[in-house]
Amino acid sequence: MKISMATTALLLIDVQMAFVHRDKAGVARSTPCAENNIARLLTKFREEQGSVIHVHHHSQDEESAFRADKPGSRVQDFAAPIGDEPVYIKHVNSAFIGTTLEADLRHRALTQLVLCGGTANHCVETTCRMAGNLGFEVYYVSDAVWACGGAGPDGQIHTPEEVLSMSLFNLDGEFASIRTTDQLMTDLRKMIRGEEDGMAGQRPDVLDDYL
Repeated sequence: MKISMATTALLLIDVQMAFVHRDKAGVARSTPCAENNIARLLTKFREEQGSVIHVHHHSQDEESAFRADKPGSRVQDFAAPIGDEPVYIKHVNSAFIGTTLEADLRHRALTQLVLCGGTANHCVETTCRMAGNLGFEVYYVSDAVWACGGAGPDGQIHTPEEVLSMSLFNLDGEFASIRTTDQLMTDLRKMIRGEEDGMAGQRPDVLDDYL
């Protein structure tokens, strides 16, 4: 896949305070660099005037930290929307269920999606699978997501790193193209440089308008 800023949207999924509270409580997770990498992606898309889309989870479970009336539902400060960046509120794992996300993406001719956020094997993976099945080209940023560990139904314990690795294994080549943040940044730089080179042959007045 060849990425194009004109047709690509960055989706920040569930970057909310409930995860910060889990970290402070000592819950083990993978990818301690995830938030920094999400911030890098967000900064790049904003610098290039790309499309940034925020997805927030508001659980309908009375006990969930993600209920709209609980502090865990608040977005983390570094990932807060600015300007007219759209925000979609979901109540299940997928960002496409119960929202107008798909229709809005198609209306804006956004055919490529860069996914990051939490958690890797839940809301990000579910959104990724649906996006792939709906025909979008998906980039899943492996070090801009995180996972927690736990016991499976067979009693086997899985570490956070194992959970993340399996999520990547499930998605790679079937639903998405797996990228690290550095790899995606390189893709974007090549695309931007190519577009700038393409403008070099235009009339000066057109180039002036572009710059």
